[in-house]
This record gives sequence, C-alpha cells and structure tokens, in this order.
Amino acid sequence: MYLQRLSLINFRNYEQADLVLDPSFNAFVGDNGSGKTNLLDAIHYLSLCKSYFNSIDSQQIRHGEDYFMVQGQFDLDGREDVIACTVRKNQKKIFRRNQEDYERLSDHIGLLPLVMIAPTDTQLITEGSEERRRFMDAIISQYDRLYLDRLIRYERVLSQRNSLLKQLSAGRWDETTLSVLDEQLSDLAGPIYETRCRFIADLEPIFREYYTYISGGKEQPGIRYRSRLSEAPLNVLLQNNRERERALQYTSVGTHKDDLEFELNEFPVKRTASQGQQKSFLLALKLAQFDFLRKIKGVKPLLLLDDIFDKLDDRRVAALMQLVHDDRFGQVFITDTHPERIRQVFASIGSSIRCFPVLDGKVTDPQPENSPA
Repeated sequence: MYLQRLSLINFRNYEQADLVLDPSFNAFVGDNGSGKTNLLDAIHYLSLCKSYFNSIDSQQIRHGEDYFMVQGQFDLDGREDVIACTVRKNQKKIFRRNQEDYERLSDHIGLLPLVMIAPTDTQLITEGSEERRRFMDAIISQYDRLYLDRLIRYERVLSQRNSLLKQLSAGRWDETTLSVLDEQLSDLAGPIYETRCRFIADLEPIFREYYTYISGGKEQPGIRYRSRLSEAPLNVLLQNNRERERALQYTSVGTHKDDLEFELNEFPVKRTASQGQQKSFLLALKLAQFDFLRKIKGVKPLLLLDDIFDKLDDRRVAALMQLVHDDRFGQVFITDTHPERIRQVFASIGSSIRCFPVLDGKVTDPQPENSPA
C-alpha cells in the first residue's frame, strides 16, 4: 500500500497543490511555517478522516475560502483507489472512495493504516488521561471495527446519562430511566475494557523491544492499563456511585476515565524520566504502534515523521533511520528545514529520497533524487 498522488485545494495555507509521490521515501523541506506539516496532516485526513492537530474541520479551510478538498490516489496491492475528503463551512464533512460517499466515516477507518510521529506527542506524557485513551482508541479502531462502533455508542449513551443526571438534580429522581442507561453503558463498557486489556498485553512486548534498541537497554520500561472495571462490572460501579454522581451531575466512573501509566524502572515517566528518556519512550511507543498495525493488518502503514531531525538527538535519529530502512517499513513521509541534511542522512543508509521544496503554501517540482550509495 502506498500513496501515489496527493492533491489539495484550499487546505490550510495551500490554495492548490498536486504531488506525485515516491513509493518509499518522501521529504517536504522548507522553512518553519511554510506548510510542510500541513501536507502530513492532509495525508492523515485521508487515513483517519480528521486532522492530527486540530479537531475542528472548518479551521482547516484556507482563510477567505468556503471549503477545502484533499484527495489521494492510492495503490492498494495493485488496485487503484481514490479517496477524497471535502469540508464546507456549516456543512457535513463528505468522504468518498472511488466517487462513492461513505454513509459513516467509521466505515473508512482502518482501510489506510497510518502512524504519525510529531513533536506534539509529548502530550501523551504531560497531559491528562484523555490523550492516552485517544492514543489507544486510534490504534484499536484501525483494526477492530466493532470496537469503534461500541466506542461511538458508548459516547452517545454517556452523553444521554450525563444530561439525565443534570435534569434529575433539578427535579424528581428517575431511578428507572437511569438504571436502563446504566445497563446500556455497562454492556458496552465490558467489551471495550477487555479489548483494551488485550491490546496493551500485545503491544507492550513490542514496545519494550523498540525501547531497548533505541536506548541501549539501560532502563526497564512499562505500560500499565488502569481501569476501575478491573474491580467490578460497570453497572455495579455506577450503582455504588449513585449519591456521588447525583451531586456531581456527571458520570464519574467508566471506560471514559481509563488511563495508561508510563513507567521507567517502575517509576512514572512524567515525574522521573529525563527529556532524552521521554523522547526514547515516545519514539518506541509509536514504532511499536507501527509494528503492531503492520502485523495485525497485514500491510505496512504509512509512516509520517514531523520535524524529527530538530527534536531528536543524532543518536536517536540514526537509530530511527536504520529502522525505517528495514523491509518492515513501507512509504515514509518526513518534514525538515534543511534539504541537504536529509539527503546526507539517507545517503548514509544507502537510500534515495524524493525532496519536495515547500515555500509559503506552494510546492515546487521535487529535486533530483540522490542515488543509493
């Protein structure tokens, strides 16, 4: 699987762009703010139906315009597929595959597996549990459609239950309706919890292997999945929290409160790890995500690397480049501010790369590819 052609209209700072891509390595090079990362985000849209950085679709529309369109021509094992996303102001997002509209965006998730590594990934460590749940859900949803469906239904029932709690706080307590929603929520939460447990159990050994490779094996990393559902079924937990939630006016327990704990030598990464250790941890986590999806989907996900040369030290960059040169990786997209640096890096591992100069939302013809050493 690889992206043959990428076309943009009115996306972020691009009025129009059309790129013919290399099946292996592609680089978008230019100054900061020129639009390199926007090209990666456009590819992310084609895979996961949304931006990696901003959840509000309308904010991706170029200033002064009414819509944006992102289109990709893919080679899927010799079959050509054209995926297009169109967003108009105040209208529903439209996703098409070979000119046929998807009825549900969730039907597209998983067709084009993708892994993104970006400077903002530090939020997985520094921010709250929502970031880590989103990380889990984004991976599982790419290979388990039933999980994604349950997740969507869970959020819908959760919203209904929270609305009911607010209404009940101001009037008569309706135990019957609340119990019905509790059962619905519990029926969905159980399988979500079990799927997450299996996922972390499968992901962690892959993650440990990558961390050892990147760091030199000096520390023992770990990932722990924390959920109150390990104590009891959700309907029991909700019943036990009745009075508390009556006062809070929202649902305080459930899979929407689950978390991942990141550890080094059994201590929290957030509090005790150095910046270098945190970078190694995140890089290993994302590479484990790639390997996990590759094995379970049977295809090589697209790999997007945003600004890694400026954010990682030379040792980690060298380790990463040796890995992406391996046959287990497929098409790779990289952004960088120094075209010569990226050419030298790929020449050192015996690979060619197609470099696209980017300047103020315009992409010029790719520079001649360097030949493998």
